[in-house]
Amino acid sequence: MRYLSLLTLTALIVIGSVVAQAQDTTPTAAERVDNLKLQLLDVGAREESAKLRSEQLDEAMNPENIRRSLAGVGSTRPEELREQRRRELAIEKAQVTAELQQLALRRSQLESALATAQADAYHETAGGGAIVGNQISANRFGLPVRRLLFIGLVALVALGVCIAGFLMLRVASRRNTV
Repeated sequence: MRYLSLLTLTALIVIGSVVAQAQDTTPTAAERVDNLKLQLLDVGAREESAKLRSEQLDEAMNPENIRRSLAGVGSTRPEELREQRRRELAIEKAQVTAELQQLALRRSQLESALATAQADAYHETAGGGAIVGNQISANRFGLPVRRLLFIGLVALVALGVCIAGFLMLRVASRRNTV
């Protein structure tokens, strides 16, 4: 009898560890939607900052403003100083323009990913299986079908081991009593 309880305890530990390992840690579609919205807000804030800096650079590149910015600097060649300042501003303006282009591309990628995540979230809340990363999740548990099949197989094997152990113990106890 002691062997049976030891065998059952071992089977329960194995099943518990497999189920704990098989739990899906990927975020739900609603969590992905929230995360993408936060990223989209961040990109929007960075875009606004870059646009503001671009406008400031446009204003600073005005020849009169370049002259004013260098008014306190004494030089024997003020034309060269003004030209150097204009080049510095032009380089910075090109960098800001490139950053704005990258942010616009990132924004479009995030909007596309957000639309997909919102569709997944809709499917999850509608009770249907959601398609997440080319995996269909089970309706009730939110686990991928392959994992559910694996868990079922492990549980079936554990049950078989328990039954086999029980039968072996029963046969052994009959031999001892005869």
